[in-house]
Amino acid sequence: MCGKSLDSRGALNQVRGFSLVELLITVAIILVIASIAVPHLLTAKMAANQSAAVSTLRTISSAEQTFSSTYSDGFTLTIAQLGGPVAAVAGCANARLIDEVLSANPSQRSGYQFQYTANGVAALTSAIPASCGASGDTGFSASATPVTVGLTGTASYCIDETGAIRVNTVGAPIPAPCSTSGFPPMQ
Repeated sequence: MCGKSLDSRGALNQVRGFSLVELLITVAIILVIASIAVPHLLTAKMAANQSAAVSTLRTISSAEQTFSSTYSDGFTLTIAQLGGPVAAVAGCANARLIDEVLSANPSQRSGYQFQYTANGVAALTSAIPASCGASGDTGFSASATPVTVGLTGTASYCIDETGAIRVNTVGAPIPAPCSTSGFPPMQ
């Protein structure tokens, strides 16, 4: 009795499955829906990457401000000073204010590459904290550039000691120093 069943009147009915045409129409509908959804998914992923890049730059800026006020030595000479190894004791050489991945220069996260540049102007000429050994700088610049413009992000960003995030909407790298790059602050 395979392929047959009884209806409510007890009459024998044939049970049939989907035809090839019905299956092809279903697959075509699924493909049309996917072709509409995938570009929106990629756009949402780029927006998330860009948001994460801005957040990471704010984290670097906050860590720099914390370093400057904690160690009274200006801003770090390298981004490695803000991080350091997991087992390291926090200090002027390894402040442990950011994670060890971000404290590599350059580093990559969420589709963006981050670059750190100290401004090269010593903050202190005397009374340098003994634990630091050398004077920090009066400023810094950190930038975030999409790894692949148009795929991982569409804009690049930078921040410096002023705390203003600047944006280059075409995604090209922003040269240091950020404040004199000529790019507008983010709104």
